[in-house]
Amino acid sequence: MAKSTPGRRPLPGKTTNTGRGAGPYSSSTGAPNSNDRMKARQQRPQQGNRQRENRQQQRVDRQQGRMQERQGAHQAVWERHRSHNWQSDHRTWQQRGGYNGYRIPNNRYRGYFGPEHAFRIHGRPFMVYRGYPRFRYGGYWITAVDPWPEYWTNDWYDTDDVYVVYVDNGYYMYNRRYPDVGISIRISI
Repeated sequence: MAKSTPGRRPLPGKTTNTGRGAGPYSSSTGAPNSNDRMKARQQRPQQGNRQRENRQQQRVDRQQGRMQERQGAHQAVWERHRSHNWQSDHRTWQQRGGYNGYRIPNNRYRGYFGPEHAFRIHGRPFMVYRGYPRFRYGGYWITAVDPWPEYWTNDWYDTDDVYVVYVDNGYYMYNRRYPDVGISIRISI
C-alpha cells in the first residue's frame, strides 16, 4: 500500500489506509472510486430484484392460503351433500315432479355438454346457493340438487371427470369413474 503524506494525494489506482476502518470507499478523500461506483450500481438492481421476488413470493403465499381456505370450504359443502344411502336419498327429475329449470339451447348443449365434453369441477367458480353446491361451466351455473353416492371417493369433485347430460326430461351429472349413476342437477344462467 502506498503511504500517504499530508497534503499529497495518493497515486491513481493506489489506496491508502487512513485509519478510518473499512468503509464503502477506499480512497483517502472518502469519495468513491470507479470500482466502488460500479459495485454499487450492480448491487442496486440485485436488491430491487430480491425485493420484487420477496413481494411476489408473499403474494403467492397469500393466494395459496386463500385457495386452501376455499378448498376446505368447498370440501365441507360437498361433504354435507354426501349420501348415506344412495338408493333411498336419490330422486330422479320424474320423482321430483319434473325439471323446471333453465333449458340449454341445443347448439350450446352440443358444444359443451354430453359424454364427449367431460370436465373437472376443481378450479371452477364455486358458491353455495340455498345450501346446495353450485359451480360454473359452459357459461351456466350448475347446482347439484341430489346428494352424491357414499361410495364415490372423498375428493371426486377435485379429481374425477364429470359430464352433464339431458335425459328423461332433466339434467344429470355423471362421473366417468362411476358411469351408472347420475346426480340430478339444475341449470341456471
